[in-house]
Amino acid sequence: MPGRERPHRLRRVSSHPNVQKVADALAAAGATGEIVILDEAVPTAAAAAAELGCEVGAIANSLIFAGDGAPVLILTSGAHRVDTAKVAAELGIGKLKRATPEFVKEHTGQSIGGVAPVGHPGRVPTYVDSALEQYDVIWAAAGIPHSVFPTTYAELLKLTEGTPITVN
Repeated sequence: MPGRERPHRLRRVSSHPNVQKVADALAAAGATGEIVILDEAVPTAAAAAAELGCEVGAIANSLIFAGDGAPVLILTSGAHRVDTAKVAAELGIGKLKRATPEFVKEHTGQSIGGVAPVGHPGRVPTYVDSALEQYDVIWAAAGIPHSVFPTTYAELLKLTEGTPITVN
């Protein structure tokens, strides 16, 4: 699979409950990729891309925002920043702001740096950066900063029941 040029750095076993929740969600949805546990934490898109040997744009950042107080998950290409004013206007939200670590944990059960697109305690409205569609393989976090899984744009939309969006 593209993006796995350095398999000697990859392990596949984790008993962390967040990783198990993500694995369960992926299995229930029929996802094709397996969770990979990395030797080093990769809390940023640049770190993940360097560890996986792929383009930073192929990393799907899971960013939680507070949209008028409600959680909004935006899966954006690691090569992009979210234009919060543009996205808020497109979604009809008065204000979209970066969430606090406590807000993220409350709504995803996961900590910033390892937030997965799935495996949350409840449904979070999800929007997927259309720029991710250009990559054959997309890597997303799997519940902790040491875990990722490969997927595709179409599968990511299906897994999250997400809506395509242009984020900038």
